[in-house]
Amino acid sequence: MKSTSDAQTLYRAIPSVQELLLEPAFQEFPIEAVFLKQIIRQETERLRRRFSGASGHTPEEVPQQLREAVIARLEKITRPRLKRVINAAGIILHTNMGRAPLAPEAREHLIRTTENYNNLELDLASGKRGSRTDLVEELICLVTGAEAAMMVNNCAAAILLTLNTLCRGKQTPVSRGELVEIGGSFRMPEVMKSSGARMVEVGATNKTHLHDYREAITEKTGALLKVHTSNYRILGFSGGVELADLVELAHQHQLPLIYDMGSGVLVDLQTWGYPPEPLVGEVLELGVDVITFSGDKILGGPQAGIIAGKKSIIDKIKKNHLSRALRCDKLIFAAMEATLRLYLEPQKLPERLPLATMLTLSQDTLRSRAESVKERVINHHLTIEVIETYSQVGSGALPLEKIPSTALQVASKKYSPNQIARRMRERELPIVGYVQDEKYRLNLRTVREDELDELVVALNQLS
Repeated sequence: MKSTSDAQTLYRAIPSVQELLLEPAFQEFPIEAVFLKQIIRQETERLRRRFSGASGHTPEEVPQQLREAVIARLEKITRPRLKRVINAAGIILHTNMGRAPLAPEAREHLIRTTENYNNLELDLASGKRGSRTDLVEELICLVTGAEAAMMVNNCAAAILLTLNTLCRGKQTPVSRGELVEIGGSFRMPEVMKSSGARMVEVGATNKTHLHDYREAITEKTGALLKVHTSNYRILGFSGGVELADLVELAHQHQLPLIYDMGSGVLVDLQTWGYPPEPLVGEVLELGVDVITFSGDKILGGPQAGIIAGKKSIIDKIKKNHLSRALRCDKLIFAAMEATLRLYLEPQKLPERLPLATMLTLSQDTLRSRAESVKERVINHHLTIEVIETYSQVGSGALPLEKIPSTALQVASKKYSPNQIARRMRERELPIVGYVQDEKYRLNLRTVREDELDELVVALNQLS
C-alpha cells in the first residue's frame, strides 16, 4: 500500500477543475459546463480514492488518467445507452434484447403518433374526453372472441390488477404446480400477495386433481386461478385439471375463473409446424371468465399486458384505481393497434410479422444465407464453418421446442471465442452471438436478411 506521502504527491498532480474545463477534448461533447464540472469532480474523487489504497501510480500519469476517465464518462452519457443490436443468439424472443421486434406497420404508426398530436383520450365524434382503452378493445375482442378487453403495461400488471379487483382480501386457490417464476425473480406467489389476494395452494407439484380445488373452496373464496406453465414443463408422473372441468367447478360455486396464459397465442402454431399451445379464443369459448397474457411474446407486439373476458368482469377491472397506475402510454397503444390489425389476415403473418417470419424460415433459406456470408468474408485470420444448430422461442414460450437452425461457427488465430464475442458486442452496431462448445457462433434465424452485410463487415474487421 502507498504511504501517506506518496498519496499526497499524487493528489497534487491532479489538474484543477478550472484547468480541466478548458480541455479541448472535452469541448467536442454536447454538454454544458455545469454538467461537465460535476463529472470532473466525480471522476477526480474516484481517482483520489484509488490513490489512497492502490500502488503503481506515478504523478506523471495522473493528468492523462483523469482525462481518460472523464472522456469515458462523457461518451457513456452523451451517446444512446439504448441502441440497436443484431441478435445472432438464435433466441427469437430474447428478453435482454427487447423481445419481439415490431412489424413495419407498427413502426410507421409509432412515428406518426410521436411526431404529431393524437386522439389518445379524445372522442372525435363528440369532442369530449374518451378512453384510451377503446383504441384497441374492439380489435382484441374481434381476434379473441372476448366480450371486453383492456391493456396495461405488462402481463404481471395484468394479473396483479385482475387479482386485486376480484380477490383482494379473499382466498384464491391455485395449483402448487403452477406457482411459476416469471423472470427476474418475480414469482406468482409474490404477485398474488402484492395484489391483496390470499393464495391457497392446492394439489402437489406434479399432480393436481379437481377435488383439490373443490375442497379448497369456502365462503371466503374470491376466484379460482389457473396459470399456464408457459416457461417450463413437468414431465413424467404428472397431471392437472382439464380447463373445462375447472370452468364448471368455478361456475357451480358462482366464482370467476382467472386464467393467466402468460404468452398468449392467437393463431394455431401447428400451421407453422409447432406443437399446440392453448389459443386465447378457444380458452374463452370454454367459459373462462377472464384471461391475461403478454403483448410482446408470441403476439409479436410491444410490451403490454392484455386482459380479456366477460364484460361484467372487465368493467370492474377498468374501474379499479390501479388501472391508471398501470396503464400504457400513446406509443404502446399505437404499436399494439397496428400489430393487432395484422391478425385480421392471419395467413399473411409470416410475411408481415417479424416474429412469425423468424418462426417460419426454412433451413434451406438459412443455409443459403450462411453460405453467402461465408463466401464474402476474406479475413485470413478466421476459419468459418456453416453448421446446423437450433434456436429457441425464448421468454417462456414453447420451452421444450428446439427449432432447427443454421449458424456460422467462427474460429480465430488471434482471438479466443470470448474475445471475439466481446469485440463483436463492442462495435458501433453491436452483434450479439454466443459461445458454445468453446466456439463462437452466429445463429442466423434471428438475423434479418438486410443485416447479413453487417455480419460480413464485422467479420472482415476482426483482424
